[in-house]
Amino acid sequence: MMRLWGRKSSINVQKVLWCLAELGLQEGKDFERIDAGLHFGINRTPEFLALNPNGLVPTLQDGDLVLWESNTILRYLVRQYDKLKRFPVDTTSQYQSEKWMDWQLGTMWPPLRVAFLGLTRIPEADRDYALIKSSYQEADALLALLDQTLEKHVYCSGEQFSVGDIPLALCVSRWLLLEQTFPDKTGPRSQLSNIDRWMRQIELETKYKVVAQKELNIVK
Repeated sequence: MMRLWGRKSSINVQKVLWCLAELGLQEGKDFERIDAGLHFGINRTPEFLALNPNGLVPTLQDGDLVLWESNTILRYLVRQYDKLKRFPVDTTSQYQSEKWMDWQLGTMWPPLRVAFLGLTRIPEADRDYALIKSSYQEADALLALLDQTLEKHVYCSGEQFSVGDIPLALCVSRWLLLEQTFPDKTGPRSQLSNIDRWMRQIELETKYKVVAQKELNIVK
């Protein structure tokens, strides 16, 4: 049975869990999930480090294959298990989707991550609120690029939900929740109507609710 290491509150684990749900794969039946990371530990043990020397989650083991890096895991799962043809397979859609996956990881998430970790993982006495606010506002400005694309397309890569929508939507959910929870610390968010429409559509038409959290998992 396929094994996935990672806690449900991790954005990168949520990517994988959401993808598995879209593919019709069920925890306990098609794969085993093992809590790891933060208070669960495990990820610094010799056994785990032998699988993933980074000591991070998620880590996926499927037979003899062991993968880490969440977006790589998504690519593998879609190629290996999309028997239901849930995701588009034409070249244009595939690489438009891949483009947004790389943008999420390399451009969008780094500034949002600073704000997210600053407000949910770093003790209040140690927080750099100026950095948190500037990072959040940088991420906010970047999301205008996604909003422009969604003015022309239903989803990030065209008219059909793609794997690229998964990491993007999970970032956007944190962008929304941070401003709702800490409005005086993040500053106002831009009102991006196309992203709002896209998120509503994702909630209605996908398995997003399998992993969605309506409140931040704040470590005190």
